[in-house]
Amino acid sequence: MFQNFNLRPPMYDPDGVQFMRDELVYVGFEEMRKPNEVENILSQTNDQTILVMINSVCGCAAGSARPGVSLALQHSIIPDKLTTVFAGQDRDAVDLLRQKYLAEFPPSSPSIALIKNGKLLFMMHRYQIEGKTPEDIAEELKKVFKQHCKKIGPSIPKDDYEKLVHAKACGSKIPLANQ
Repeated sequence: MFQNFNLRPPMYDPDGVQFMRDELVYVGFEEMRKPNEVENILSQTNDQTILVMINSVCGCAAGSARPGVSLALQHSIIPDKLTTVFAGQDRDAVDLLRQKYLAEFPPSSPSIALIKNGKLLFMMHRYQIEGKTPEDIAEELKKVFKQHCKKIGPSIPKDDYEKLVHAKACGSKIPLANQ
């Protein structure tokens, strides 16, 4: 049985992290901000592959994870659906995701998972992101995409991708939310 989620307030000022959200939305991600959105999307049993990025305010999200996943989505094969939740922001949605779909792993943000028919196929934990370049992360993800995915990429046209400005900021500079 899953805990009762009460939509706890975000830890950081929502305006202060919006640019970090926008970066992923720009390359095709759909935000899952509430537990019911996580459940509705990830419980699907339609044989679609769903990439889930647990976004974060930390430096490795800014320097490696978001740029790496964005670069990977320029590949010729990509997941069917791209989704994201934001640790410390979409707190109850993240809790449900971790409790139901990523339970075999300790909490990790940022992290990247591939799910199909409600089952975890792949997980890139924070320790596998820290110290890696965006190119390293993209190469690992492209291997996973080749193995499990069929959708033709990229997620956005190359010209649009080249206009992307990655949000390079660390959580220590983001103000806390008024709670």
